[in-house]
Amino acid sequence: MSKKAKHAEKNKINLRKIILILLIIIFIAGISYIIYATLKKEKDVHDNENILENITIDETQITETKTERMLQLEELKKENNEIIGWLEIEGTNVNYPVLQGTDNDFYLTHNYKKESSWAGSLFLDKDFDMVNGSSNYLIYGHRNTQGLMFETLLRYASEDFYKDHKTIKFTTANEDATYEILSVFYSRVYYKTEQNVFRYYYFVNAKNEQEYDDFIKNAKKSSIYDTGVTAKYGEQLLTLSTCEYSKDNGRFVIVAKKVENL
Repeated sequence: MSKKAKHAEKNKINLRKIILILLIIIFIAGISYIIYATLKKEKDVHDNENILENITIDETQITETKTERMLQLEELKKENNEIIGWLEIEGTNVNYPVLQGTDNDFYLTHNYKKESSWAGSLFLDKDFDMVNGSSNYLIYGHRNTQGLMFETLLRYASEDFYKDHKTIKFTTANEDATYEILSVFYSRVYYKTEQNVFRYYYFVNAKNEQEYDDFIKNAKKSSIYDTGVTAKYGEQLLTLSTCEYSKDNGRFVIVAKKVENL
């Protein structure tokens, strides 16, 4: 074998060694990432389980106007003053604090402790005025295979499930309120060029009665079943929004109104 051939053969061997080393590095990196992601998900699940169990309150302070949940919320706010409420829906895993940041991005990737989180948090639209109040508590949350945040919200696609779970509990510093569901619908984020579409995600505060009534009309029209419930101008609304994967930028939405007595 000539020197040239020997040199070429040596180069091939060296190249194979380099490729093998790279494949080993990629394999190790892949395994490391899988382990990291698994541990991160497990941490997210652990961090969002039984949050209130570690909250200690003075039960003698419980009154008709200051419930146990409101007192727990006060204690939780000491850890992060951007916690503005607590959302709970019977029959689902939804039992979490609700946060409000200065944008609608931060809590997509951070938990209620402001730590980086794969699951994110439930968060209120940045434009809601927590001081003076707004027409519609518009709350967003992820879906994920671990069942966290708004994953189990999709159970409301079944009318039978809705009939057994018609209400939502939302607690703020000022009240422990019950909301009655009036609409459940599929939607999506529309392109700016699309006309005559229902952009529910723009509705936080009604400028006037007509704007409020139009929102209710469109929500009722979009509903996948008739709840028999509607709302009139001035009644506080609550809207829950999460991703829905049957279409690009799909959304699954629930609209409810506050009720004094059921």
